[in-house]
Amino acid sequence: MTKICVIDGQGGGIGSTIIRKVKEVFEEEVEVIALGTNAVATAQMLKARANRGASGENAVRQTVRGADVILGPIGILMAHAMMGEVTPAMAEAVAASPAPKLLLPLTQENVVVIGTSSLPLPKLVDELITNHLRPLIGSPIARDR
Repeated sequence: MTKICVIDGQGGGIGSTIIRKVKEVFEEEVEVIALGTNAVATAQMLKARANRGASGENAVRQTVRGADVILGPIGILMAHAMMGEVTPAMAEAVAASPAPKLLLPLTQENVVVIGTSSLPLPKLVDELITNHLRPLIGSPIARDR
């Protein structure tokens, strides 16, 4: 079973949107682990039907090592993003994970990703799943882990 880690912070709205759509499309074919930078984000993602959840730096650092795929906003790769909730150790662990990272170009930081469109979140999540996650589910990358 493919293990998908969804990482989010603050209120968990982005992660919840991702999880709802992943569960709608793949149902129980995948295991979704909600990793919140705080307990509120984790709780919201669990309400969105994540299979399991954990909060904080150590949870992120330990869990992404065994992930098959990592999903979230691009800020999870930036130290001090999400109003400081993403610690340098979290960003490093996500970047170092061998799992493919499917990141949405949403950020509150002073960062602009050139070449991206300004699609609304639901459309971005649809594109993430249809064009990027679906091909990975059941692929050798996910099965061999």
